[in-house]
Amino acid sequence: MNQAELLIHADAAELAYAVASRFITRVVDAQSTGGVAQVVLTGGRVAAVVYKAVAESPAGVEIDWQRVEFWWGDERFLPDGDPERNETQARDALLSHVEVDPARVHPMPADTGQGAEVAAAAYADELAAAGSPKFDVLMLGVGPDGHVASLFPGYPQLEVLDVETVAVHDSPKPPPTRISLTFPRLDRSREVWFVVSGEDKADAVAQALKDGDVPAARPKGRDRTLWLLDEAAASKVS
Repeated sequence: MNQAELLIHADAAELAYAVASRFITRVVDAQSTGGVAQVVLTGGRVAAVVYKAVAESPAGVEIDWQRVEFWWGDERFLPDGDPERNETQARDALLSHVEVDPARVHPMPADTGQGAEVAAAAYADELAAAGSPKFDVLMLGVGPDGHVASLFPGYPQLEVLDVETVAVHDSPKPPPTRISLTFPRLDRSREVWFVVSGEDKADAVAQALKDGDVPAARPKGRDRTLWLLDEAAASKVS
């Protein structure tokens, strides 16, 4: 596996705009041979600013939005359109502002009463139907406890290696029920980007970069692993 690269920005705003610029460049790069760019979106406070900056950037016109396939790393298992869903955040900030192909937007299932296990299996089927693609770029946030996607410290989903998606119950942060990609699926990414801001994340970031016992230490990009941080999140990195 490649060595993780660390890029530090002054504050959350500078971080978000730098990530947006890098995202545009990476997608254009992935499309340069005529293919479809495969990207995985995340949620959280920085992600919303990143998506808005992508939508507003003049450089965004270089992307052929019809040739971008959108996936999610995890989702809050809530009804469609709930403002707490990562999908809703991404649609509001980015997807509703660019000319995407609706058939290439793959949100994780919403809660319609079918149960989280059924929903997780359906997302695995959707990935398989798309040819189980390698992701060109996977964006992940990191929680203060070191969780990534909805893979939390001490939870049994950390050890799941035989399926690509799992249901998560009794999450330590609300809402309690979620769907997440598993580590084997996260690792099918050419580039993994950890996008992290805030002093409350500093301990988790430091542990992960030392390959400590936190979930964030595990995902690695096949070509590149980037830690994109603001100074507060990087404050305990030695």
